[in-house]
Amino acid sequence: MAVKRSIFAEVDPGQKPPVPPVGGGIDARPKGARGGIRLWLIGLFLLVTVMVVVGGLTRLTDSGLSITEWNLVTGAIPPLSAEAWAAEFAKYQASPEFLLQNSTMALDEFKVIYWWEWAHRFLGRFIGLVWAVGFVSFWLAEKIPAGWTGRLLLLGGLGGLQGAVGWWMVSSGLVGARVDVVSWKLATHLGLAFVILGFVGWYVLLLGRSEVDLMQARRGREGKLVGLSTGLMHFAFLQILLGALVAGIDAGRNYPTWPLMNGDFFPADAFFVPDGQGGSLPVWQAFFENPGLVQFMHRMAGYLLFAFGVVVWLRGRKSAYRATQSSFHGVMAMLVAQVALGIVTVLMAAHVHVAITHQIGAVVLWVLILRARHLSSYPVAGSIRKGTA
Repeated sequence: MAVKRSIFAEVDPGQKPPVPPVGGGIDARPKGARGGIRLWLIGLFLLVTVMVVVGGLTRLTDSGLSITEWNLVTGAIPPLSAEAWAAEFAKYQASPEFLLQNSTMALDEFKVIYWWEWAHRFLGRFIGLVWAVGFVSFWLAEKIPAGWTGRLLLLGGLGGLQGAVGWWMVSSGLVGARVDVVSWKLATHLGLAFVILGFVGWYVLLLGRSEVDLMQARRGREGKLVGLSTGLMHFAFLQILLGALVAGIDAGRNYPTWPLMNGDFFPADAFFVPDGQGGSLPVWQAFFENPGLVQFMHRMAGYLLFAFGVVVWLRGRKSAYRATQSSFHGVMAMLVAQVALGIVTVLMAAHVHVAITHQIGAVVLWVLILRARHLSSYPVAGSIRKGTA
């Protein structure tokens, strides 16, 4: 119990005054394993990126309907005997794609497309396992920083939803007279993948700096630039969805000319979709099913995205912060590269290697836009010696 004494009492010269805690309340709070969680999320980001690439190759090689059922546990084990392969092939032979398009396919050819789809599904399971092991480990060790438990749970929830959306998409191509999945369901599947990449990437950027640094940096937030970069992010997402529609109906293999589409600015039969009985489906379905119209929308959106990107870049290069300026230079450079890749993809009728490079370019552009938006929200102050703001 402390002893009361007069304010005039002498203080023992050997007694050291109490040392106040360094920094404010945020500094005093437990930090958790910010670095470890960041490395884990970087690993997840790379895995999801590989998943997007493998998914694109699965679509480009027409392999997505080779496995006609979904078994979460037993489906992780591929056929290991001749009898098991025969059973899987028999299931595929009963599908519309085989009956209407691949009726001459042999078992060895089936194995090629089977392995693409199996690898895609296996990656999905593996990503879920990496998330679960990481989350449970950090949670049990009480190493998750304050306010981050919900964010990390969100990633797991989105991953589970993505698995459900994936089967919802695949099952749409296993009924009736379809030989492909429904294009807008494919767009939903790819769009959700980019949403997951966006959240993981944003969390990686946040965890790369301390809470104190982020709070101080937020004082220099460039509101107009944040708004412009947010708009660019949304526009890029729309273009990604349109690209998925192109892939969903193989529209990239039609009209392999540029800048015109087989001599026309706008396809003559843009609103016609045959119903298989000599008639046409409703006009609204042309926006998802007509190759000419879908490719036209993707082209026009690409031009508009590039034009808006130039506007954002011109504003970003005037930022008061050198790091922010550089981030927008990177966005602009990737936009130019992505437009060039898109044109080459068209001219080469969506050749597999070029088309998948174009898809990888979309991931790179997505990350660069996120980084530019982050630096607009949380600028990095430089030093006077280096001549930065």
